[in-house]
Amino acid sequence: MTTPAPASDRIVILGKIAGTFGVKGWIKVRSYTEPVENILGYEIWQVGREGQWQPATVEEARVTDKGVLAKLEGMESPEEARLKVGLEIGVWRSEMPPPEPGEYYLSDLEGIDAVSASGEPLGKVDHFRTTPGGTVVIVRGEQEHWIPFVKDRIVKVELDANRIVLDWSADW
Repeated sequence: MTTPAPASDRIVILGKIAGTFGVKGWIKVRSYTEPVENILGYEIWQVGREGQWQPATVEEARVTDKGVLAKLEGMESPEEARLKVGLEIGVWRSEMPPPEPGEYYLSDLEGIDAVSASGEPLGKVDHFRTTPGGTVVIVRGEQEHWIPFVKDRIVKVELDANRIVLDWSADW
């Protein structure tokens, strides 16, 4: 069963089911949140892939030295849990707390226009990737740009204008 998206809402990916744990249907979670335990702030996760989301109630969860572990309602065996390995974990954007003034969620930047400090179009923000060197914003336009998402490269974020200004050139 697929959960329909509310008219102006979308799923924000917060993690992934990375494996199974124990014999009672627990799962290992790779959390993309900062800090990692923030993923546990939601009682209901959307589990699946793009267009195929199913709600899953978090029965129990904890952070251990092995990472984030969770028990989802109705998942009682390692065999059932194994079927979910590799699926993404998300929540509806409307369930996330509003960002503080001057702050934003990276997912809110996806799809907006990216321009250089001189105003030349770079393309649209496609997604973000975490690398060993830090977070990178992938901008797709006439060419693809992998831009370090660091303070020195971010000139300003203008969500109301649906754009981000970056210290970057279209021919780099």
